[in-house]
Amino acid sequence: MKIGVYGGTFNPPHLGHVTAARAVFELLKLDKLLLIPAGLPPHKALPAGSPTPEQRLEMTRLAGEQLGLSDKVRVLDLELRREGRSYTSDTLAQLKAQYPDDELWLLMGTDMFLTLQTWHEPEKILSLAGIAAFGRTEEDTEELFSIQRDYLYRTYPQARLFTLTIPGVIDISSTELRDQLAKGEGGRLLPPAVYGYILREGLYNTGADLKHLPLSRLRPAALSYLKYKRIPHVLGTEQEAIRLAERYGADVEKARRAALLHDITKKLDMADQLALCQRYGIRLDDLEQKALKLLHAKTGAVIARDVFGVDDEIYNAIWYHTTGHAGMTLLEKIIYIADYIEPSRDFPGVDRLRKVCYENLDAGVLLGLEMTVEEMTAMGNPVHRATLEARDFLKG
Repeated sequence: MKIGVYGGTFNPPHLGHVTAARAVFELLKLDKLLLIPAGLPPHKALPAGSPTPEQRLEMTRLAGEQLGLSDKVRVLDLELRREGRSYTSDTLAQLKAQYPDDELWLLMGTDMFLTLQTWHEPEKILSLAGIAAFGRTEEDTEELFSIQRDYLYRTYPQARLFTLTIPGVIDISSTELRDQLAKGEGGRLLPPAVYGYILREGLYNTGADLKHLPLSRLRPAALSYLKYKRIPHVLGTEQEAIRLAERYGADVEKARRAALLHDITKKLDMADQLALCQRYGIRLDDLEQKALKLLHAKTGAVIARDVFGVDDEIYNAIWYHTTGHAGMTLLEKIIYIADYIEPSRDFPGVDRLRKVCYENLDAGVLLGLEMTVEEMTAMGNPVHRATLEARDFLKG
């Protein structure tokens, strides 16, 4: 197995890191990629006011998900847990002990590659791993790589070296990016979920007012709560909510906000969901106490109000988007059905359901409710009373 090892302060991890990692992963045909935030880097001190190790770890995890490689990417905290300076030679030795029969490749940018011989124990590094160096700008030419490769091969005959230039990759120093973030800029240079996490945590002096975020900032903030595979669904729900709101005369901005926030607690397990219910005083019926899928609507609604300051109309649209209820408002119907028919949904009958929804919203919501009841009954699962009441109400 070929394993890539990509370390750095990741303060913060940006699109340059993501693009380079993906390119090396594909060109070297790696089987696994390990992202390792540094604890105390030996070559520079972390700037004052930097995020905590836990926050850098979470940003790195979110950036790793952006690669879209699923379980092929792992984020490790081994350097953050290690006392003292984070030396690459120590990290590689630890990884080699863990993966004794696998081939390690250490990823690095041009500046690191050109000074590799000055690192702590370079000979040990080159004995434990191959070096995959990438140029981040078109100015990082093959001539620079060639000179360094020749030097390293002469000095360390056992070296395994792979170099490539990635034209067009975003090139910005972390210092410049942190300065831009403090000015309310730089978000386009980050994976959206990373930018959203920075806004939520107030990192790098962003100081965003979470309760009054414009949609352009609410979107990445919402995405930072999600597992990577759920992001297309939430963005699809937003687009469907826009179309339905325009079709039926609802408030488009409220529909977008509700859609973006409707699944923000979806990834939580039962214990975390119940803990949030207890924290916010959410009363659960017998079915809800056992059905995980029913809880994220309620906990998502309270987080949306507590963190992002949504009004009652949006709050209720999120609260009822899973079960529906008798006498639903226009916005509640739109979010319920947008979640059901957004473009990535693919199940028997979805095309018919989409057609009905744009002919008559009530008929579409009723059909959706009936399909849910039919599916749950066929699976032998109980149907929530609110869903039955919503169906019966629309049937008159």
